[in-house]
Amino acid sequence: MTTTAVSRAGAIAIQRERRPLPIRKAGSYVLLAVVAILVAFPLLLALSYSFMSESEIATFPPPVLPMHPSLDNYQKVLGAIPIGRYLLNSFIVSTAVVIGQLITASLAAYAFSFLVFRGRQVLFFLFLSTLMIPWEATIIPNYMTIRTLGWLDTYQGLAVPFMATAFGTFLLRQAFMQIPRELWDAARIDGSTTFRFLREVVIPLARPALGTVAIYGFLSTYNQYFWPLLITNETLMRTTQVGIAQLRFEESLRWGLVMAGVIMVAVPTLALLVLGQRQLIRGLTAGAVKG
Repeated sequence: MTTTAVSRAGAIAIQRERRPLPIRKAGSYVLLAVVAILVAFPLLLALSYSFMSESEIATFPPPVLPMHPSLDNYQKVLGAIPIGRYLLNSFIVSTAVVIGQLITASLAAYAFSFLVFRGRQVLFFLFLSTLMIPWEATIIPNYMTIRTLGWLDTYQGLAVPFMATAFGTFLLRQAFMQIPRELWDAARIDGSTTFRFLREVVIPLARPALGTVAIYGFLSTYNQYFWPLLITNETLMRTTQVGIAQLRFEESLRWGLVMAGVIMVAVPTLALLVLGQRQLIRGLTAGAVKG
């Protein structure tokens, strides 16, 4: 009887493994695949055009795949603009902004989460209200401040105005509030200082949220266009987005060059997004479920 029961259970398990996907689940996968293709199609088309010649791009109907792939556009981009220096400038500025945002946001979030003082909630909501102020409304004051300090065409002029973030403070505060209050009480009883508790307990437990703030800050700074265009006059101090715009010549628009430059600029951000995708999702969903 036991052998028969085991064989029947094994047969049922095999049938379950061979059972095809339900229609609803298969339809969901198909829909997700179609949406993914639609979202990635502009980038894939740019990648394809970067390997085409100008004459091939100008044909009608426009081709989707290159007939004779070539790296000439990439070589022309390297010769037309100092793309390597632009990438270096963007990495330096983005890294400086990320470091500044992590320091300021973690300290502010720690104060709003663990420290008790009069008017904490009012100050926090006042802090969040800055999210409703359009960034364009602060361009002129920021530019006048940077010019007064003599920071035009400098890395600090590109980075310092963005080293504080209300969004990052809110995100880290939500993550810090998930840490049990008992840990704070136990640390205070053991004689731990405020900064030691932040450094040895809070920061390690909030790594997903810190990673989210870092990735978001890096990508938003890396993709800036107007602010670097406004405060940089020297060619070697410009960033990638401003540098790519130099590939648009007045007499003609060479799509092959532009697409090759776009791909060269987009590869680092795509790599960062893929590598940090798990941290980004974990950080954004931290505190979404209670208990």
